[in-house]
Amino acid sequence: MSEIADSLGLAVQLIAALDADLLEIVLRSLGVSCAAVLLASAVALPLGAALAVSRFPGYRGVVVMLNALMGLPPVVVGLVVYLLLSRVGPLGDFGLLFTPTAMVIAQTILVTPIICALARQSVEDLWGEYSEQLRSMGAGRLAIVMTLLWEGRFSLLTAILAGFGRAVAEVGAVLIVGGNIAHHTRVMTTTIALETARGDLQLALALGVVLICVVLAINAGAFMIREYAQRRGN
Repeated sequence: MSEIADSLGLAVQLIAALDADLLEIVLRSLGVSCAAVLLASAVALPLGAALAVSRFPGYRGVVVMLNALMGLPPVVVGLVVYLLLSRVGPLGDFGLLFTPTAMVIAQTILVTPIICALARQSVEDLWGEYSEQLRSMGAGRLAIVMTLLWEGRFSLLTAILAGFGRAVAEVGAVLIVGGNIAHHTRVMTTTIALETARGDLQLALALGVVLICVVLAINAGAFMIREYAQRRGN
């Protein structure tokens, strides 16, 4: 018990001193996750909104599949991306395997269904409320989608934060495609796993504390956005 307490004390010291290795890992982790969420949002938000205002044969099946993809196993995504980026894969010539770019690709694939499904639900609720008004104005499909995305921006920010929370806490896919290379592809989750296995608890605990703080900040942000949206009636 005293050993754990000592390790926790050293972990707090690492955080307080802004240890260079710790800061490098945290910044890389946040950078990779932010890039993945931005890319995923650019695809998922308009796609989710378009699904919300559309009805076509097989629509329910598409929605069911989209919701199922929210639970994509990270290791399977990592394996697929690994095969695509490996030397014998179709994208092997780009040399992206074991780079931060490969990690961004894997996280983007994981996060896109989450943001898309949540965006579809949020926009569908708004579509039920504003459909008659928008149709009476003669708005086209693109104008409808853009209007509903703007009207639901606060709820959509919550969806984006949910995607970021999934990305920043992910370990399986980024470990497979990133390789956990020191000073290159090592992020918070993979470092925690590695250092725990090595018995270096102080760095693992320090990163664990930072990761918990990030997750708490994300949830607090989502809660405040939701409360603000409810007060505004969005």
